[in-house]
Amino acid sequence: MQTGNVRTIRELDTVELIIDAQGLLDSIRGPERVIDAGTLRALQQSGNYVVGLFDGDGEEHMVGASIAFFGEPGRRTMHSHITALLPEYRGRGWGRELKEHQRQWAFSREVGRITWTFDPLVARNAHFFLTVLGARVTGYVVNQYGIFGGGDAGDESDRLDVEWALADIAKSPASEAIVETLEIPEDVEAMRASDPDAAHEWRMRLRAQMEELLARGLRIGGFDVERGYLFTE
Repeated sequence: MQTGNVRTIRELDTVELIIDAQGLLDSIRGPERVIDAGTLRALQQSGNYVVGLFDGDGEEHMVGASIAFFGEPGRRTMHSHITALLPEYRGRGWGRELKEHQRQWAFSREVGRITWTFDPLVARNAHFFLTVLGARVTGYVVNQYGIFGGGDAGDESDRLDVEWALADIAKSPASEAIVETLEIPEDVEAMRASDPDAAHEWRMRLRAQMEELLARGLRIGGFDVERGYLFTE
């Protein structure tokens, strides 16, 4: 077997796998733990979505994980808490496979929509969620989780709320429908490591511009890697 050719996605149904998943997520997100093993185990045992992505290269090992839990019963939703891959496994389409697995799992349980949040400064996620997956932005929240380490490197945690309608994938807006664009840095994660002050300046600039555009009644209709967020009326 060659690394990257054989992979599986399966439920994390043992304590050993749960602990492995916690370790994997800690290694990706840094010292501020996103979720602990006890909570992972409780979510898994109560029937929620707790899976790992395994790379089979002769000795199978976990390279990604995805956790989601059911929302309000009447809305037929799930909330995706985290989907993460080790950095060296990104760019292979495996993240999309994980989300597609989550989509099919939800469909089989009569769930019609999956929600989650993401940092609007992270371009790779904006492209993946809005352009590749076809999720829709439903809201913007300033400092949603407070100040913490890990993904935001100690900066304030502004977030976009998104909803993935599983049977109605959103498409990018037509050129004539775009009335404003909002640029973001190409790689804010690298910037946070090399120049955190500059990254924070981007946070404040984006916040001011985002709030001004949304206050005008515009909505985010998509994302373009060159122009940034695409606003429509």
